[in-house]
Amino acid sequence: MKILLSNDDGYQAEGLEALRLAVEPLGAVTIVAPDRNRSGASNSLTLDVPVRATAFGTDAYYCNGTPTDCVHLAISGLFDYEHDIVVSGVNDGANLGDDTLYSGTVAAAVEGRFLGLPAVAVSLCVEPGSPRNFASAAGVAAQVVARMAKTPLQEPVILNINVPDLPDGALRGVKVTRLGSRHRADRVVRAKDPRGRNVYWVGSAGAGQDAGPGTDFHAVAEGYASVTPLHFDLTRHAALPELERWLNIE
Repeated sequence: MKILLSNDDGYQAEGLEALRLAVEPLGAVTIVAPDRNRSGASNSLTLDVPVRATAFGTDAYYCNGTPTDCVHLAISGLFDYEHDIVVSGVNDGANLGDDTLYSGTVAAAVEGRFLGLPAVAVSLCVEPGSPRNFASAAGVAAQVVARMAKTPLQEPVILNINVPDLPDGALRGVKVTRLGSRHRADRVVRAKDPRGRNVYWVGSAGAGQDAGPGTDFHAVAEGYASVTPLHFDLTRHAALPELERWLNIE
């Protein structure tokens, strides 16, 4: 099995190295990751400047683009062979609920799915001062990848995995979940640049709002790794008949 790894924290991130070590026993690993932290890049592609890939190890490259660029480049021409699966992470922080819309980690997996491959995004739900058990989260991802290799799902899919920041032996197991949602984010933080001009930092993400049983928020809070299947048909199908009536389309 040929495994493509990427992330949004950059090619030097601790979580990426933990993921590499965890999945190497499963197959041939290639890394194409951003040259710096690109958290929050979502599904953006770089179209206004060339994208470059630079080797930093055996079958390992950093790219001056977004996580989506990295996966797109890797699958669409950087190599003369095909990959079997895309695995993105381990992200330094949760990607729960509506985080998935902003996440570069999830976006890397989404690009893999758009290009026809099964894909996994994995995130470690760190808290201030928590021990940062990246190896534990990477181990969960490796278990899922091994199962996908042995018993493939019926069609290419995106699995979004979130793992509480606990050592491997302390995890209570794995739960299949749906996405929850967050309360509105905190207000932007206003500051001054050295010239006295206003600058703004995006506020902290809101706490879980839809975070009850069955959600990814709830599973992680209870000590389980959550696995959520994602799809990106954004059409609200149930609203189509009402919209046709509203627009008076016959």
